[in-house]
Parts: sequence; C-alpha cells; structure tokens
Amino acid sequence: MLRYSLRRLAIGIGMLLALSMLIFLLLRLTPGDPIDAYIDPNIPMSPADLAELRSSLGLDQPLPVQYLAWLQQALAGNLGYSIKRMDQPVLGLVLSRIGPTVLLMGTALVISTVVGIATGIISAVRRNSIADLSFSVVALTGISSPAFLSALIGLYVFAVRLKWMPSGGMLTPGEAFSVLDLLHHLILPASLLAVAQAALIMRYMRASLLEVLNQDYVRTARAKGVLEFWVIVKHALRNALLPVVTLIGSTIGLAIGGAIFIESVFNWPGMGLLLVDSVETRDYPVIMGATLIIGACVIVVNLLTDVTYAVIDPRIKVA
Repeated sequence: MLRYSLRRLAIGIGMLLALSMLIFLLLRLTPGDPIDAYIDPNIPMSPADLAELRSSLGLDQPLPVQYLAWLQQALAGNLGYSIKRMDQPVLGLVLSRIGPTVLLMGTALVISTVVGIATGIISAVRRNSIADLSFSVVALTGISSPAFLSALIGLYVFAVRLKWMPSGGMLTPGEAFSVLDLLHHLILPASLLAVAQAALIMRYMRASLLEVLNQDYVRTARAKGVLEFWVIVKHALRNALLPVVTLIGSTIGLAIGGAIFIESVFNWPGMGLLLVDSVETRDYPVIMGATLIIGACVIVVNLLTDVTYAVIDPRIKVA
C-alpha cells in the first residue's frame, strides 16, 4: 500500500508541475502584453519607464527563466502579489477564498452522492419501471445541461420568479451571522452544482448494480431465502460501489469547473469568483496562484480516491 501511495503521489506532483507550466505558457500567449496589467492608464509612462518596469518584473527574461524564477518563489511559499488588489499577497488572498468554495463544493458533493446513489439503486432494483425511466431522463438532462445554463435557470426560477431563495451572496447584507441565513443562501447554488454530479453517479450506480445483481453469488443468496433488502445491501451494494467511488473522486474536477460558473452567477465569494475577476482584470499572479492551488486540491482528492479504492478492493495492492 505504501509503495502504491508513493507512486500515485509522484504522479500527482508531476501533473501539478505540468499544470503550472501549461498555465504559465497560456498566460504568456494570451493577446496583449503582461506589462499592461501593471500600468495605470492615468499616469503617462515613457518608453524608458516601461523598459525599467519590465526589467524590474523580470519580463525581459526568456520564458524558461521567468518560469523557473516563479517556481522557485512558489516552492518557498511566495506566490507573488495581486496587481489589482492593492498588492495583497496572492497566497493569503487565495486562502481566504478557499473556505466558501469548500463549503459550496462539500455540500454539493454530499447532495450529489446521496441523491445519485439512492436513485441509482432504485433504478437498478426497479429496472424499466416508471421510476427508472423518470430518473434516467432526469439524469440525461442533468448531464447534458452546462453548469452556467443550470445556474441561470435555477436563479430565474427559484430566486426571481418564485422568490424562495436569495439571488446571490453568502449572507444577507446588514444582518448578523446565523447558520440558518447561511444555509438559506447555500442550498440553491449547492443543489445546482450537484445536478451534473448526481446524474453521473446515478448512471454509474445503476449500471454497476445491474451487473452485480446478475452474478452467481447474488442468485445463490436469493435461493437461500435471504430477504431482497439484505441481498442488495449486504451482498450486492459493496461490490457495486467500487467504480462509483472512483467516479465520485473524479467529479471533483467537474465540480470545480461548475463552481466557477455557479459562484459567478450567485456572487458567491469563493475561489471561482476570484479566478473570474482575476481573468477579467488580467491579474496574472492571482491567476497563477489560484490555478496552482486548485490543481493541487484536485490532485490530492484524486490521490485519496485511489487510496480509498485500494482499501476497498485489495486486488489493487498487487497492481
């Protein structure tokens, strides 16, 4: 198990390094000059001033030298300073936004896991029934709907038309903090973020459980007179959950992509909103730092998923 975990960790570190190189290169290939983000349009600057500023920022160096200099600072815990946010340290700025995003994604993950597994079990046990067909149609609709479309429709229906939920923010402005107020703002964006994840989990759970229910040991348990409830829970469900565990971990990346749109639509003060604002204002240090930390979180979650899968299925240990 230790060797397996170390091998997965080494792969994860390599992926994180490749991600940082890719983002650094893409930012340099975007239209415009990175120096433009540092210039105040109200303050005229001469070509000599621009050259001096470029040299002080290291932008006159070749790209490999610039990347290695940034990587050296990042490994030391210094991700630079925000250009558009009064020179705030990027690390502190990003860390201050992690909490709301983790709360949003964690709630969405719980909702999607519970709903997806429950509906998948019902669909498999009652195959070709009205419930199965209904859940399948809803799941296909959820998988096919982009996150921004689900967010806009949910905002219009539940916040604008029905007025059941607030239209944005994390707390009601001007009111004292309360858990109920937080939940009132959280439930709609978290539920919309969970739509695509729940749909994927439901489809995988249904297919996996149908395959397990046709195995010989399940038919033997039924022949012995074991109640159908215990046949499903004790004999079939654990084996059927193996591919679903991997899927749940892999949907974290999907959830991060969806969270960027959800946080933007609902003005949720998390990492997604910070990243969108930084792209709009061309705040390169924040984009690099936020992307690096998001990538690290995804890699850690995938590592934990692989280890969990190896614990559930001992055959992985010898792979």
